[in-house]
Amino acid sequence: QVQLVESGGGLVQPGGSLRLSCAVSGSIRRINAMGWYRQAPGKERELVAAITSGGTGYADSVKGRFTISKDSAKNTVYLQMHSLKPEDTAVYYCNANLAEVVRAGSRDYWGQGTQVTVSS
Repeated sequence: QVQLVESGGGLVQPGGSLRLSCAVSGSIRRINAMGWYRQAPGKERELVAAITSGGTGYADSVKGRFTISKDSAKNTVYLQMHSLKPEDTAVYYCNANLAEVVRAGSRDYWGQGTQVTVSS
């Protein structure tokens, strides 16, 4: 059974930094892509950043402030967030598109979400 476990959210003042982590466990054959999404109250879930073997991509709103990285040996993805703004306040979800050992094809898996609040 595949599990995504996030950590690192919390309350931070504007201009501050946080680092989110997401560890993937289970019988994994291959991870195709990992990413971070966020959902603010009353808004749709949006892609923040993604990483594949080919590179990284970011939402325009976070370019230059957020950095996504991964440790393939640990099946863990990170989101380093700097210069945080109140509008970054949201629940952040980890996503992985992966292939399991016991199942054909690939599918998306989601973490439980971690709250990030940027407020003075």
